[in-house]
Amino acid sequence: MNDQLSSANMKSALLEEFRQAAYKHLGRAHDATFELTDAILLTRNVYSLADLSRSAVFRRKWPSVYVSEAGRS
Repeated sequence: MNDQLSSANMKSALLEEFRQAAYKHLGRAHDATFELTDAILLTRNVYSLADLSRSAVFRRKWPSVYVSEAGRS
C-alpha cells in the first residue's frame, strides 16, 4: 500500500511540475489560457468557446475565453 501511495504522490508531483512549466510558457493572459486548457481537457461536448466558459474549471467570465486567445500573439 505504501508503494501505491508513493507512486501516486510521485505522479502527482510530476503533473504539478508539468503544469507549472506549461504555465510559464503561456502568453499575457496566462491565467485564462490555463483555465481554458483545463476546460478543453475536462469537457466532453464542446460546440463553441462559450460552452467551454461554462465548464466548472473555468472560473472566469466568458469574455476571458476570447482574451486568452488574443493574448497568444
